[in-house]
Amino acid sequence: MAAHQSILFLASVLALLAPLLALDIENLERLKANLDEIINLHSDEPHHGKGRANMQQSRASDPRQTEHRSWPKDCSEVSAGSPSGVYVIYPTGLHPIVVYCEMNVTDGGWTVIQRNQQSTEITWAESWSTYKYGFGNVHTEYWLGTEYIHQISKQNVYQVRFVIWNAANNMSFADYNLFGVEDESHGYRLRLGTYSGTAGDAMTSNSASTLHDNMKFSAKDLDQDTSSGNCASSYGGGWWYSACYSVRLNIKGGMTWGSLCNGNCKASAILIKPASYC
Repeated sequence: MAAHQSILFLASVLALLAPLLALDIENLERLKANLDEIINLHSDEPHHGKGRANMQQSRASDPRQTEHRSWPKDCSEVSAGSPSGVYVIYPTGLHPIVVYCEMNVTDGGWTVIQRNQQSTEITWAESWSTYKYGFGNVHTEYWLGTEYIHQISKQNVYQVRFVIWNAANNMSFADYNLFGVEDESHGYRLRLGTYSGTAGDAMTSNSASTLHDNMKFSAKDLDQDTSSGNCASSYGGGWWYSACYSVRLNIKGGMTWGSLCNGNCKASAILIKPASYC
């Protein structure tokens, strides 16, 4: 009798887990996330105008076919007033992925694509393929993945906010009203718009040797910079290097943002969301 009850209990647990397993969250392990901490897996809030009853019926019927209509394409589609934290998003053309959504900054809805701090345990000295699909810990320091950043940014016209904490731990920001990352065949080239903010324009206004706008992404094993050497190998991390940098955020220690903090930035974050005028 006890064995029968155990089998029934296991079957009921598997039935409850089936919709989650069907999600096939592509980067769950790489970003060290757990299912029980993903906010919109345990929320009854509707997505894309669906009511609670419709959502429950959708998940119970055929999750693999219907989940793509249930999850936000980026954090801008998470309901206003939701807390910051880990969410599942389902960008067009991708499997579902986990991201950190920042809901408390400038009307919320920001998808966090990078976070780092001076005391990071991550080396950041990763290969092209590791940068492509992301690494780190979604709660602390991480790189979402260059491919995922490209796939998200091609869905709409995006803006970006670079948030920098200087050596005195004071926060500044640099906004660019356009943000895009081209596909891998074009080297994940970065495209930025017009600057505004308090951190200084360190991405687009410097000399050709330290420019980052319109640069291809480089890693230690794939050099796409404009230098005769290999900036990623010499200076660490993966970044949109030219020859070589005025900004270096994907690094263990030594984070730099122009003249704001040269090698002694305390922390950084990169956030994107659809441009407000589109």
